Amino acid sequence: EIMDEEKKPDGAKFEYLDHTADIQVHSWGDTLEESFEQAVVAMFGYMTELDKVEEDESKMEEFEVTGKDLPELLFNLLDEFLFRFSAENFLICKRVEIVALKEAKDGCSITVRGYGETFDLAKHPQGTEIKAITYSNMQIHNDKPTHDVYVILDI
Repeated sequence: EIMDEEKKPDGAKFEYLDHTADIQVHSWGDTLEESFEQAVVAMFGYMTELDKVEEDESKMEEFEVTGKDLPELLFNLLDEFLFRFSAENFLICKRVEIVALKEAKDGCSITVRGYGETFDLAKHPQGTEIKAITYSNMQIHNDKPTHDVYVILDI
């Protein structure tokens, strides 16, 4: 496991749960937005040691994702960050901030900012590659005070 408890960022509200051939992330927060933010940070924490990642303001990326419902929104959020890491700027995020989350009958959207830096093997230990986000056993418990989120990542 790439990230032990001592290496989690201060205030981290996520954990890794055993799952056959994949990794299940359980994140939580005081709001649904914080739970989603923590799920993204947890994904990056499985890919490298986040204590080695610095926040380079010039690398901050802001973008919007949409979905027909909350599960699709969470999937698209994680998938877009994974894409930006794997195929574009190799951005590894130590901190994620949801600027706006909108829920409506015709769909949901998130405006989000990712703070980190370009992944560099000389600086960032390579953890486990995340191949894809899955819908398998995805859970969003927005009715709980901790807004628990569960998502399985294909490794």
